[in-house]
Amino acid sequence: MIAHIFEDLCTGCNDCVSACPTHVLDASTDGGTPVIARLDQCQTCFMCELYCPTDAIFVGADQTGPESIDPEQVRASGLLGQMRRDHIWDAPDGDLAPLEEYWRLGPFLQEGARTAAERYARQHPPPAKEGA
Repeated sequence: MIAHIFEDLCTGCNDCVSACPTHVLDASTDGGTPVIARLDQCQTCFMCELYCPTDAIFVGADQTGPESIDPEQVRASGLLGQMRRDHIWDAPDGDLAPLEEYWRLGPFLQEGARTAAERYARQHPPPAKEGA
């Protein structure tokens, strides 16, 4: 699950907000750091981390719920940006070869989004209408 957004690294570009298939993040109302608004919707797809151009997002791969992390320990660990480096997300000279397989994620992300939406609906049922 998304564990932390480093405000000092975030530029407020909102690429992470746009990339998240389950709408976990909300854009900041003041142009600053996005807000983790629906953590229970996170499916740990790493799209927010991959799309963050400044490596300001840390996703806890083994995290299954809200958990406290030590941001400075994460920063010192070298894990910030590791997903982007491992997948050569910022390939030099416009080389798209490392990204050729990412199109295959579409169906999995769509299934995850449906599952997350169903789970969210179960956990947050709409209020009953009066007189019904």
